[in-house]
Amino acid sequence: MSSVAKSRGVRLIAAASLAVALAACGVAPGMQMQRDIKNRAVTESTTDDGGAPQVSLTEINAAVIAAQTDLENGSFEANLRDLASNPSAYSVGPADVLQITVWDHPELAQAQGSVPAATPRAADAPQGTIVDEDGFIQFPYAGYIKVAGLGTAAIQARVEKALSQYFKSPQVTVRIASFRSKQILIDGEVHTPGSLQINDVPMTLTDAIGRAGGFTSSADQGRLVLIRGRRSYTLDLTAMLANGLNPSDIILVRGDVLRVMSRDESSVYVMGEVSKPVAAIPKPNGRLTLADALSQAGSFSPSTSDPRHLYVVRNLKSSQPEVFHLDARSPVSMMLASKFPLQPNDVVYVDANDLVRVSRVLSLLLPAIDASLTAAVVAK
Repeated sequence: MSSVAKSRGVRLIAAASLAVALAACGVAPGMQMQRDIKNRAVTESTTDDGGAPQVSLTEINAAVIAAQTDLENGSFEANLRDLASNPSAYSVGPADVLQITVWDHPELAQAQGSVPAATPRAADAPQGTIVDEDGFIQFPYAGYIKVAGLGTAAIQARVEKALSQYFKSPQVTVRIASFRSKQILIDGEVHTPGSLQINDVPMTLTDAIGRAGGFTSSADQGRLVLIRGRRSYTLDLTAMLANGLNPSDIILVRGDVLRVMSRDESSVYVMGEVSKPVAAIPKPNGRLTLADALSQAGSFSPSTSDPRHLYVVRNLKSSQPEVFHLDARSPVSMMLASKFPLQPNDVVYVDANDLVRVSRVLSLLLPAIDASLTAAVVAK
């Protein structure tokens, strides 16, 4: 082969490689993007062998933002309706301690025990009559009396009736010396997590938070999780107050578990062509918008990003995730971004511009082109 032919072959190889590189910029491997600019609709379809279904991308606009806000409001309003209840009088249960006084009969007080000489421990039961595990108390002359589920007035009537067989018109006073049968657990971002005893004053949601020392600086006030029985409810304290709903309408009951989530657990992942990919965290009130997340990531990368292609991917664990799209080139679009609410574990992705795509493909193919040219020169 002549030197002219070899040189021509080298040029053909380089031209073919460049053509492949430019063609690769238009279609990413295994994926095809189709954009209908007129209708502002974007669809993405995968072309792998798995035959994944098409995913429709929702264009972010005022109507979509209103729908997302209504969806969130409807969720916490439904939870509030399920949990709201009227306060009721305290009913005695096992492990509660009663102080029963029979007037003009001081000898009966000795049956409830004397004050110990040593300082009692915090876990010790105070002086009084303890309700046993079956809900009964034992009192002199009255014998065993069922008191579980009763209030102090009903217990007083039962003790008086039992004692009336031995005493003429006994005068009895019953009070609860220690509330130990009903408790809730509060955990997470409060200053003093642990178990709280429910007493004769109904424990509301705000009371429980106050008795636990209030929120810490890292608490997410928009995500309080209440576990009752086999159901879990997510409560938004900030949204309740903003919409004129009283969190005190939620009365906690025995066995409830209240967890105050950390803002770190409600983070949103911002990646792609941004100045610094980051896990954006909500504000103390639990709010995080698309604009807030971009701000925490340092906004778009000025040299590599394409603000026309800003995406929010939601429900990644679902078989049909939601994908939202925003053309963020204009100040109006950024106003929409400041109103679009994000949810925990959302993914915000900023796509690269066409020039960067070309550059990255060429950076992958140029080593192969250089190797081909070197081989051709050596062969020459």
